[in-house]
Amino acid sequence: MIAPLFDIAWLTIREAARRRLFLVLILITVASVALSGWGFSQVREALLSNADTTGGGIEAGGVTGELALTFIFAQLLILVTFMFSFILALSAVFIAAPVIAGELESGVALTILARPLGRTTYLLGKWLGIALLVCVYAALSGIVELVVVGALTGYRPPDPVFALAYLCGQALVLLTLTILLSTRLSAITAGVACLAIFGLAWIGGIIGGIGTAIGEPTVAQVGELSRLLLPTDGLWRGVVYHLQPREMLLLLDQAGPFTAAFPFVVEAPPPTSFLVWALAWFAVILGLAALSFSRREI
Repeated sequence: MIAPLFDIAWLTIREAARRRLFLVLILITVASVALSGWGFSQVREALLSNADTTGGGIEAGGVTGELALTFIFAQLLILVTFMFSFILALSAVFIAAPVIAGELESGVALTILARPLGRTTYLLGKWLGIALLVCVYAALSGIVELVVVGALTGYRPPDPVFALAYLCGQALVLLTLTILLSTRLSAITAGVACLAIFGLAWIGGIIGGIGTAIGEPTVAQVGELSRLLLPTDGLWRGVVYHLQPREMLLLLDQAGPFTAAFPFVVEAPPPTSFLVWALAWFAVILGLAALSFSRREI
């Protein structure tokens, strides 16, 4: 099973390259890094120039000087990462949606499965190929962005490796869900449905945070339930925690529970129980996808 699995994964990667996916992703990365780098440099120059003009220094969140700059650039970096997470999510969904559904509709899957190849191996090979593409792209583009931001602003996140790992995990959640939906729905329907679920989970996380901030346990449970059904929001909060400076935690302690209402500041990383659940979620959804695909008539 192992050799055919990697063969299918390699064929999936080659098919993505044939469709010039790599070229498009490279162009998007270069454009986004260049634009965000220019934005960071302009913000730094504006802040320093304003501080020199007024003589009052730079202030943010009740702190001044270099620490204030650190807080500002950390929040800007989180905002840019948030935009990139949506690009990564869209890429994962729209690459994965036609991989099963499209090949079933075109008859390509029937040709491949006519050989001595199990449907589970075929599906897992497709998932593995796309997962490798998504993770490599996220890691390389994320490293480039962090290097550029560090060079232009001097800010370096405390745990960039963990932040990128959580970012990859968020994309893999959507990839896995899309694969499951594509075993029963058309490519377009599966992609749109997955993005709609992603958006609902994001809104559910914000509503749950608001419930925590105002002390309403029933509303707060909405966020917990959304993270259990789709772990993307919980993984995103892991990204934020590892990108923000540790000094910001002191300000969050002073602000109290109200910070839970904001998705761009996080007091603590996802607990171990959530990470265990996320791994179990992957296993269950992939298992359901394999089961659904094995029982579908083609």
